[in-house]
Amino acid sequence: MDARFTRRAVFATAGASAVFTALPATAPATASPGALSRLTSPQAPGGASRERCLAVARAILVLDENDKPLVPRYTRILLDTGLPRGRGPGKRVLVVGAGPAGLVAADLLRRAGHEVTVIEANGNRVGGRIKTFRTGGHEGAEQPFADPRQYAEAGAMRIPDSHPLVTGLMDALGLQRRRFHLTDVDAEGKPGNRTWIQANGVRIRRSEYARRPRLLNRTFAVPEKYLDTTAADIYRDALAPARALVDGKEGRALVEGWATVLQRYGDWSMFRYLTEEAGLDVNTIDLVGTLQNVTSRLHLSFLHSFLSATLISPDTAFYELPDGTAALVDALYTRVKDLVRLDRRAVRIEHSEEGGVTVHTVSEGRGGPVVREKFTADEAIVTVPFSGLRHVAFAPPLSYGKRRAVTELHYDAATKVLLEFSRRWWEFSEDDWKTELDAVRPGLYEQYQRGTSPADGSLLGAHPSVPPGHVSDAQREHYAALRSALRDQPEAARVIGGGSTTDNANRFMFQPSHPVEGSEGGVLLASYSWADDALKWDSLDDEERYPRALGGVQDVYGQRLEVFYTGVGRTQSWMRDPYAYGEASVLLPGQHTELFPEVPAAEGPLHFAGCHTSIKPAWIEGALESAVRTALEVHTRAKTS
Repeated sequence: MDARFTRRAVFATAGASAVFTALPATAPATASPGALSRLTSPQAPGGASRERCLAVARAILVLDENDKPLVPRYTRILLDTGLPRGRGPGKRVLVVGAGPAGLVAADLLRRAGHEVTVIEANGNRVGGRIKTFRTGGHEGAEQPFADPRQYAEAGAMRIPDSHPLVTGLMDALGLQRRRFHLTDVDAEGKPGNRTWIQANGVRIRRSEYARRPRLLNRTFAVPEKYLDTTAADIYRDALAPARALVDGKEGRALVEGWATVLQRYGDWSMFRYLTEEAGLDVNTIDLVGTLQNVTSRLHLSFLHSFLSATLISPDTAFYELPDGTAALVDALYTRVKDLVRLDRRAVRIEHSEEGGVTVHTVSEGRGGPVVREKFTADEAIVTVPFSGLRHVAFAPPLSYGKRRAVTELHYDAATKVLLEFSRRWWEFSEDDWKTELDAVRPGLYEQYQRGTSPADGSLLGAHPSVPPGHVSDAQREHYAALRSALRDQPEAARVIGGGSTTDNANRFMFQPSHPVEGSEGGVLLASYSWADDALKWDSLDDEERYPRALGGVQDVYGQRLEVFYTGVGRTQSWMRDPYAYGEASVLLPGQHTELFPEVPAAEGPLHFAGCHTSIKPAWIEGALESAVRTALEVHTRAKTS
């Protein structure tokens, strides 16, 4: 079949630039806090105007309209000086949403002398997409796992060292941070590269794949020239033409380079780029997509994946918080807890260009009647994701450009399935496996090795270390019906941290980077998926979801891990979350230049924050940038109005 006429090609090459090509837009709010310049140049057919591309390039680099870095000023405000003290009286400010952007903006504004109220729709926690399954915390959560010491991340789980605001904030708050191992290490902390790739019926260590890519590549029927090249190297080389426009450049040249990337590729999907610019065939794209987490986003913006590829690499150092990422939220919430009104969902926002905001809210009615309440202020910072803002009425209506951004900005799905085990079997040697399995019953180790162990669910949670009473009859039945068809037993993984990749429904799985103090068990991120891959999990209830995820892990690591499964799992589907409405704003082709400049722009007394208002969606750093930006906007407007 001609690749130009496959369904994937039709959807992936249909850039958003084909519509609304003559709309006015505004400069990104990062251009100058509180003083947004208007861009009047329309989007030209087949590509955005140079002026518009330069504005978005500055947003990528977090520069003002004079190409001066904003991050140093943001860092001083966030970590040192705070907002400059105003001469006049403070203003009343409403912050809608208590994620990291809302919490930080509220703290900065109160310390600068403003009267702040934070309105949060969730009735029992703050933090947005920072969410840790754990016992206790500010939300007073009941224990989520059989071992009450265990915790796991539903949302943000890793913090790159290239993000100075969030790393600096953690240090300023006295929060200990430690390395998150994106690539697995051995017991001495040395790189191991021993996690698995399992695709097309082939299971291979990453280290072995690096030495002999042909063993797997040939199953994708890639051309001869790619047989002995890893998917990571193929992908890196494919991105080289775009990367050459920005690599090694500084100052104005770097801004111009990014503007050229935007102008040349801004309305391209990743699929279009890989075929037209990189010249890859569909089989090689399948290989790269499967192994490099590109498949589910081939139809989305090339720019999103290109920006991600510059950050998520083995060369990037990542950190985590020992008690979970929600420890950051706990510390931020402590500062402003007296300002926060939980269980107040904004449903209507009235505003006036001259100043003044009224936010109408309803409670979720947990354990009682639905309650209406309204809040008034001089200014408001709205941090609600645009996917949720679609359900908020504005009077008068927002500008056409803002309404279009609210309506069309694409939010992606992401789903995690987490499974608890009473032992960290991924760290085992074969001797460890033999000792532990024969503790269940003598000879069991050999049965697994020969593929003759029972597959009826009777060994689910059979190890003496597994607390009784958590493996339900329903899970056993689903497990027995859906058990892995692969009966071969791979060698012991012997890994700490890192992740494995599979072409089954689980897609990506990650081991904990560190043990939980005092516990011999651990929680495995058994499945991490995005876009359509994530939506495939959302029709399953938990009693079926967990056994299915367990079977997917067994395809990669072998059947024998079943004996340590406690029967307890946790799952997070961000598209089904009533407060998040998706994982993050992952833009469609053309939306960076068509829609993004409208996203952070203020409208009278309304200011817009959250990671979706930055070019770092799904990252805490983007939320913090927006918090400082909007706090400055409100503070500056307050002093001059």
